[in-house]
Amino acid sequence: MNILRFSDLAAAGRAKGARVFIRADLNVPQDDSGRITEDTRIRASLPCIRMALDAGAAVMVTSHLGRPTEGQFKPEDSLAPVAARLAELLGRPVPLVANWVDGVQVPPGQVVLLENCRLNKGEKKNDEALARKMAALCDIFVHDAFGTAHRAEASTYGIAQFAKVACAGPLLAAEIDAIGRALANPKRPLVAIVAGSKVSTKLTILQSLANNVDGLVVGGGIANTFMLAAGLPIGKSLAEPALVDDAKVVIAAMKARGAEVPIPIDVVVAKEFKADARATVKPAATVEADEMILDIGPQTAALLAEKLRAAGTIVWNGPVGVFEFDAFAKGTEAVARAIAASDAFSIAGGGDTLAAIAKYGIEKDVGYISTGGGAFLEVLEGKTLPAFEILQRRANG
Repeated sequence: MNILRFSDLAAAGRAKGARVFIRADLNVPQDDSGRITEDTRIRASLPCIRMALDAGAAVMVTSHLGRPTEGQFKPEDSLAPVAARLAELLGRPVPLVANWVDGVQVPPGQVVLLENCRLNKGEKKNDEALARKMAALCDIFVHDAFGTAHRAEASTYGIAQFAKVACAGPLLAAEIDAIGRALANPKRPLVAIVAGSKVSTKLTILQSLANNVDGLVVGGGIANTFMLAAGLPIGKSLAEPALVDDAKVVIAAMKARGAEVPIPIDVVVAKEFKADARATVKPAATVEADEMILDIGPQTAALLAEKLRAAGTIVWNGPVGVFEFDAFAKGTEAVARAIAASDAFSIAGGGDTLAAIAKYGIEKDVGYISTGGGAFLEVLEGKTLPAFEILQRRANG
């Protein structure tokens, strides 16, 4: 993908003395008293901010936080806790600037945090006048927020349209590189794991991947619908019978290409959906009417692990069972450990996937962990993200 990269501009000295506007993703969880409970996104933004400061730029950073009402400031919408955490991590003051659209004072070598960008009227609708005002604040716009790359908003798209220079920060550039490596020019076999409660929310992803992957592993409620399509009983398991025909189309598309959708041969069932429910392993063909499938069985897990270890590229989105309950976590753990042990390049994304990676401590064994939920899913669907499109357009003149 042909885009300008901020790392190249900084290395060439083009950021020295320049006003650099960084759109980061600092949308972190907080408790009721406003304390940040998890700061991964803040720490992920540091390389770009440090790169700009080291290059001698006057640095402005902004992000959205939560779901504020445009034009109506409330204390809980403020980036003040983020500014405090950034200051701790950077070891320097990070002033928080409100009402910044009409002008920002920041000298070269210093950084300021601009208050929640979604408080600005017209942000979500990508208002042109707002975008032009933002663009006028800077010499270089740096998009470094992959989690917002699927949204065309004033601080993600419009500003990139009108800024003198628009480029990708190191975090966004890494996402682009990893996605390209996994989907555009993958080492084969390419195996995708797509799991979740509903086929309907990921049907377009499954259809898109069916044209490209060598193995399509389905899990969770999605797998139950595919089991129905294969003529297997699923008892009272979560499924979408209305989408059985769609599942059959995906299976047929894969088969026509000599690829496959592995259907579970054994499963773990329970009669109740709760952590201490009695878990029973049984052949997939013997699920009874009062049972629900909550995980894949050990034989299925072993077969999937074998395919993953032999893969050249792995794309992972979603746990294959109710991994929050230990009795139904063995399938997801087997998949996670197989990915970790594989020589394949792996890219993983989605909130539940990241939670599983953390639970089994395999962060260092996954090739790339995507920071974007919705953006990652839209890439898997084959969509061109607005952020990618505008940065490519600007790079091409």
